[in-house]
Amino acid sequence: MSYQFDFSALLPYWPVFLQGVWLTLKLSALATVFGFVVGTLCAIARADGPPWLKTVVAIYVETIRNTPLLVQIFLVYFGFASLGLKVTANTAAVAALVVNVGAYTCEIVRAGLESIHKSQLEAAECLGLTRTQTYWHVIVRPAIERVYPALTSQYVLLMLASSITSQISAEELTAVANRIQSDTFRSFETYIVTGALYIVLSFVVRAAFTLFGLVIFPRRRKLGTAI
Repeated sequence: MSYQFDFSALLPYWPVFLQGVWLTLKLSALATVFGFVVGTLCAIARADGPPWLKTVVAIYVETIRNTPLLVQIFLVYFGFASLGLKVTANTAAVAALVVNVGAYTCEIVRAGLESIHKSQLEAAECLGLTRTQTYWHVIVRPAIERVYPALTSQYVLLMLASSITSQISAEELTAVANRIQSDTFRSFETYIVTGALYIVLSFVVRAAFTLFGLVIFPRRRKLGTAI
């Protein structure tokens, strides 16, 4: 039994595919920005906060890391509705992704914070830097630079994981593909195209993070040139 591929049936749907790509990037970008802020603050709290705050953050991180993303999305989406808050599927999707990636970002950044040697703090104190200056220039910024590759990989995975938000009707790429295949009955071709688009998106997002890293961490650019 042979299968006849027919991609021509998908040609009229390219604008729809591109709309899904755009929303996927939009959801991912919002979740990345807010998730990074949440994760960094949690990492600082867990590394240098009072015991009760460390406990709260630890519970949050372990809860998120040990439950499926789909369950978290459902909890946020239906939880808002149960509380009488009317939010769109896209808003609920961003909120759930932020909560999820914030926990993973917390652990990645915390590893970076713990990699800063005590001697660097002593040097900052000798130079008369304030606590704020020390925390930013000596601890946080170098820590983020060290774990930047890991953060990049995590946020690429976040972009791919955004496909799960199609389960609450967020109109990202996978949701669009589901609708197209139900219209055309060309499921195999539809998901081949969808998979190819995700591969392209992964390379684009990774390249964007690489360029961004070269801008905000000039030393990485100098090291790369030297190598």
